[in-house]
Amino acid sequence: MEEEWIVKRCQLRQVWLDHPEWSRLKMAEEVGCSKSWVKKWLRRIRSVPLEDQQVIYGLPRAPKHPPPHFSPEVINKILEIRDHPPQLLGRTPGPLTILYYLYRDQTLKESGEKLPRSTRTVWKILTQYQRIQHSSQRIPEPEERPAPGVEWGLDFHDVSTVPADPIGKQQHVVEILNLVDHGSSAVVASEPASDYNAETALRKVAEVLLEQGCPDRIRLDRDTRWVGSWTAKDFPSPLLRFLQCLGIEPRICPPQRPDKNPFVERYHRNFKYECQLIECPVDLVSTVEVNQRYVYFYNFERPNQASTCENQPPRVKFPERPCLPPVPYTVDPDRWLLAQSGKTYKRKLDAKGCFQLGNQTYYVQQNRRGQVVVVWVDGQQKTLHVFADRVLVKSLPIKGLQNRLMYFHEYLELMCKEAISLWRRIQRRTPIYR
Repeated sequence: MEEEWIVKRCQLRQVWLDHPEWSRLKMAEEVGCSKSWVKKWLRRIRSVPLEDQQVIYGLPRAPKHPPPHFSPEVINKILEIRDHPPQLLGRTPGPLTILYYLYRDQTLKESGEKLPRSTRTVWKILTQYQRIQHSSQRIPEPEERPAPGVEWGLDFHDVSTVPADPIGKQQHVVEILNLVDHGSSAVVASEPASDYNAETALRKVAEVLLEQGCPDRIRLDRDTRWVGSWTAKDFPSPLLRFLQCLGIEPRICPPQRPDKNPFVERYHRNFKYECQLIECPVDLVSTVEVNQRYVYFYNFERPNQASTCENQPPRVKFPERPCLPPVPYTVDPDRWLLAQSGKTYKRKLDAKGCFQLGNQTYYVQQNRRGQVVVVWVDGQQKTLHVFADRVLVKSLPIKGLQNRLMYFHEYLELMCKEAISLWRRIQRRTPIYR
């Protein structure tokens, strides 16, 4: 490789000698290199006599300024400050704090020793003398692959080829709701739509469960339509409660970790490069058409290189779909409380001494307005215990419970109403879909 660059430098010098009036851009086109490369090497060639051939071979790569060597007294002082910090500091000093105390040491000042000037140098000394332990590289531990029908991955895919609506949505104009089975890599459902929100997404998930049955688990990300807030630490959203009441365990992925929902993310990548960017759908109708063809191709014709598929299409490798339990005829709408038992939520009381949890408002005490309280959920007793300064202030019954069995469609309508309320609150906070 170095020989090729030497030839290029020789060509550049000859072009410069033959055509000194040429621009750097024209020289770059003649030599076949970038303009910045020509500018750099032309400056070096001009800086030496013509008979000097050494410039063609480049400059030595050794550092021009070797790193400074500090005396043992300076290094010992750095380690002493690290190991025995000043008594009033109350913490282990870092490189910036060590520099502060190092430059105030009278003994080093009088001796005239050279002192480090950057925190990076102090960091290297601390690392060299094992005062900072770097954690070893984390080895990924692959999860055990579940059987077909046990776990699904759920996520939205934005069809970016659909242009923005001048009088409507400016982004996410058309989205596809995808569910992928982790055990077989097969696409369980793929539903394009242009109006996905917390309520319409919940209805679509319910339709898929009615048609396909209920898996043991569904893995999803922190989309606000799923979990209400991206932190996923607030009171459970309507969709999460809906799944828990059907006996499905929702597994929420950590933030910015698409690798925790890998099967549906991999399908999104395949769809994007094998279908979307080739077919380029421009509206909902064309998206539905190309998506339907690709889902069939993916499930029945496209060889899948997952370990379970063995280079066969998912529906060819697993021709018999797993028999999943159907959606229950009646639902206990308060079953989700069992999964909330023992969880705590921090709330600040408003001017009336109230706090909000989910869609409900609870009164504590007006004289405690502005205080921060901790709410502990007792799912067994269906009670909220309110603590202030680690003291139990009040116990409140949880509002909004049904305390009866409901038919599935009746319960679905109840959850959809709550999802509409949730979506309105989200849009008031962050109107990101318009």
